[in-house]
Amino acid sequence: MSDSPPKPPIPGTTLFDGEQARKGYALNKMCFSFNNADSRAAFRADEVGYMLGYGLNEEQVQAIRSRNVLGLLAAGGNVYYLAKFAGILGLDVQDLGAAQTGLSKEAFKARLIAQNDQPATLLA
Repeated sequence: MSDSPPKPPIPGTTLFDGEQARKGYALNKMCFSFNNADSRAAFRADEVGYMLGYGLNEEQVQAIRSRNVLGLLAAGGNVYYLAKFAGILGLDVQDLGAAQTGLSKEAFKARLIAQNDQPATLLA
């Protein structure tokens, strides 16, 4: 156990820490399974049965069914594993980032580009 003080929350952000990792273990394990084409096909054929086979809880099942990315993050989802699920839906990591920030994909991409434009003093 660490003696460091708790970290302050970041508004609008779900911090993926040990507690979230434990909470989302089944969800992330299921999403990892989507590396396999047969698993993706099985999910598409019977989403609810597939989710229940991995032991997802009701919060996770509802977030998957409603395609609620922020809900999946709150339910313990790790963005890197959720990207596997997003791929089934034809989404990419920028789509996930846009959903997390409440921006359109184009606005999110513009924000990333703008953040890359650093003043010369920071590049020295």
